[in-house]
Amino acid sequence: MKNLQLSILDQSIVRHGETARDAVQETISTVKLAEELGYTRFWISEHHNSTFIAGSTPEVLMVKLADATSHIRIGSGGIMLPNHSALKVAENFRMLETLFPGRIDLGMGRAPGTDRITSTFLNPSNTFSEQSYLLQLEHLQRFFDDSAATSHGPLLAVPQASGVPQQWILSSSGGSSSIAARFGLGLAVAKFINGDVTPEIVEKYRREFMPSEYFPQPQVLLAISVYCGETEAIAAEMRHYADYVLLQFERGKFDQFGDYKTISGYRFSDEEKERIRYNSGRMISGTPASVKEQLLALAERFGVDEIIVSCMSGRADLRRRSFELLADVFGLPARHTTEHASL
Repeated sequence: MKNLQLSILDQSIVRHGETARDAVQETISTVKLAEELGYTRFWISEHHNSTFIAGSTPEVLMVKLADATSHIRIGSGGIMLPNHSALKVAENFRMLETLFPGRIDLGMGRAPGTDRITSTFLNPSNTFSEQSYLLQLEHLQRFFDDSAATSHGPLLAVPQASGVPQQWILSSSGGSSSIAARFGLGLAVAKFINGDVTPEIVEKYRREFMPSEYFPQPQVLLAISVYCGETEAIAAEMRHYADYVLLQFERGKFDQFGDYKTISGYRFSDEEKERIRYNSGRMISGTPASVKEQLLALAERFGVDEIIVSCMSGRADLRRRSFELLADVFGLPARHTTEHASL
């Protein structure tokens, strides 16, 4: 395996006592840090109807993030396609590609990123069917290659950018791997969502892959939550917070959960400990040397050369340090200056 590339997935978490603006400002600070440390790409998520996650509109926030940096790839991880019109997604990302050519990723998924009722309000025509999702993907490709038309003539997605964003299909259970292969797009495996996902999802994708003008060869990313601390105790503290939040998510609670000190002192019940063991495949934690060993083993097992790390930490300083420790232990090509590259 060649050198492992690292990227970051950011969700703009609103911690107890903070505001959505605080969360978004931290995302902006983090993308600058990611570029300086040598991370490959920086993706942001789409979530709705939760005060805990401020990241609801990746296509808007991506403008700010790309403008604040100069070379790191900026992307959605992802746009939940059934919530949107395929034409509007094409136009949003063509505008991004026009502003920041060669740096934009369009990661797409079919989960709602929220509850079903909210998703219905986001797109009242959403049928929640796989066939509709496939049709949207088909339309999207036609908008990007300018072949879309009706009986009344061409239907163009504008602006007419010189290139198109790099497209990725998100998959947590395996079903979307065949879709990514069919369209000749990249595959992003969301192990941070489904800890039980196996390498078979990647093998199936590679086996069924049909080359496209965007990806002549199959390409796979693996996303997982990582909590890296200077000591095992710090890493365990970070993981405790993440375990608590995931338990609340499973109970349908997506709002703020209390202060960090209170959560750190929370004692899990036996039933909760069982759920934590069940979720253990969704995250990696430990000191830098331990985390590196675990990530390299994971990359080898899945046959990938890039991993996207998420860090839903209850403390901004520990989260920042986690990214710094990872970059250092993997020897990422750090840059010490950041130049703006917007039009």
